[in-house]
Amino acid sequence: MTDYTPTREDKFSFGLWTVGWEGVDVFGSAVRAPLAPADAVHKLAELGAYGVTFHDNDVFPFDATAAQRADHIAAFRKALDETGLTVPMATTNLFGHPIFKDGGFTANHRDVRRFAIRKVVENIDLAVELGAKVYVCWGGREGAESGGAKDIRVALDRMKEAYDILGQYVLDQGYDLKFAVEPKPNEPRGDILLPTIGHALAFINELEHPELVGLNPEVGHEEMAGVNFAHGIAQALWHGKLFHVDLNGQHGPRFDQDLRFGAGNLRGAFWAVDTLENGGYDGPRHFDFKPPRTEDMEGVWESARGCMRNYLILREKSRAFRADPQVQAALAASKLDELARPTLAEGETLASLREEDWDDARIEALAERGMGFERLDQLAMDHLLGVAG
Repeated sequence: MTDYTPTREDKFSFGLWTVGWEGVDVFGSAVRAPLAPADAVHKLAELGAYGVTFHDNDVFPFDATAAQRADHIAAFRKALDETGLTVPMATTNLFGHPIFKDGGFTANHRDVRRFAIRKVVENIDLAVELGAKVYVCWGGREGAESGGAKDIRVALDRMKEAYDILGQYVLDQGYDLKFAVEPKPNEPRGDILLPTIGHALAFINELEHPELVGLNPEVGHEEMAGVNFAHGIAQALWHGKLFHVDLNGQHGPRFDQDLRFGAGNLRGAFWAVDTLENGGYDGPRHFDFKPPRTEDMEGVWESARGCMRNYLILREKSRAFRADPQVQAALAASKLDELARPTLAEGETLASLREEDWDDARIEALAERGMGFERLDQLAMDHLLGVAG
């Protein structure tokens, strides 16, 4: 394959906040002018995306009047109709306005929590109107910097209460919508609640309607926690909880870099694509990145193109890796086929296992046998580096 031009069938989607990021950070002001949502929709459609996602305040300002809100939504909807782009996911900004400085669902101040739930419900209605099937909840301000500032057990009670209220609302309205928790360990809060995939899975099991809630893991967030993203999404798939995924790039456990997908940990990106393509995930390949402050608008679009191009390149390499006869032989030598077999065969029991003869020679033979993982890993490297064959 030499043409890595994306099509709608690839199911690539972008958040309005990605290509629309003005380059503001804690040390610098904006370097790019605001990008109108309609303009973003048209350009993303031109580049080959199939979908666009949004926070409520990506489409209309926080302080918009009802009439202004309607006008902004109408312009956004018009662009969607003109391009045919879908809205597979939406979310709510519960982190930007000063009212959310101590969080939304878990703010110590009760009125803030009440306002946050109301804000989410209003945007859920819009999301469903626009066809969204997943509603992401990122609790970027749900946490603390000091131990005495937040009773975490009580905060989790309030977090559960919010999800239960929202889940019941979706059921009462008859909406075809599910929620996806987006874990992140830190930044902007010192410690954010539900910091990893594992924390979020445990939390979901305590909800009144756990069937409505899954995960939206992000490459950078998991790598910030120092864990393996491909393993994390594999476990989410195993639980049937990978409702959405955020793809970007990251150089290990440091600040949230939000590089374009494929930048940063390239090996990790390869295995993430391999897991998504072979693990049964059929949702959007969603890019949540920030074009660097060094770029003008042409650089922004080049960064967006790069996200999709890198995914397509890695998908092709994953397919070639899986189809390679040498890889098939190396997988067999590494006993991957045996891993798929139950440890106790049908009809076997623990008692019959204990009756087996485990003499020293049998144990020693197993102990001496190499697993062949280095050859298997090098074959993956050869494919990734483009020298396989």
